[in-house]
Amino acid sequence: MTSCPCGLTASYAACCGRFHDGRLAAPTAELLMRSRFSAFAVGDTAYLLRTWHPGTRPRRLDLDPDQEWTRLEILGRTGGGLLHAEGTVEFRAHYRHHGRDGFLEEHSRFRREDGHWVYLDAEA
Repeated sequence: MTSCPCGLTASYAACCGRFHDGRLAAPTAELLMRSRFSAFAVGDTAYLLRTWHPGTRPRRLDLDPDQEWTRLEILGRTGGGLLHAEGTVEFRAHYRHHGRDGFLEEHSRFRREDGHWVYLDAEA
């Protein structure tokens, strides 16, 4: 069994795959963030757009096929639980692009809309 790209030990199908295929919605902001990282890793742009707040979502999303997302670190979180309406997740997403390693560090904001967590934007 290969673990999920998000870094949790479950398989992709048992972890983020169940969110990507629409069987379940991520119950917390952190799990949504992890599932979005996995969506970048597997190239699931439909999921990324579906879980983006309609007020900040781009019309389309083109992923760079030469960028491989390799590892995710959760650095911190606030709110975003089962009883919250908003939450933040600070993370470091590692990638490899044209043979060079790099990372993206972001403090993302999430909001619950119609009972589902969505990505709102990133704080500077």
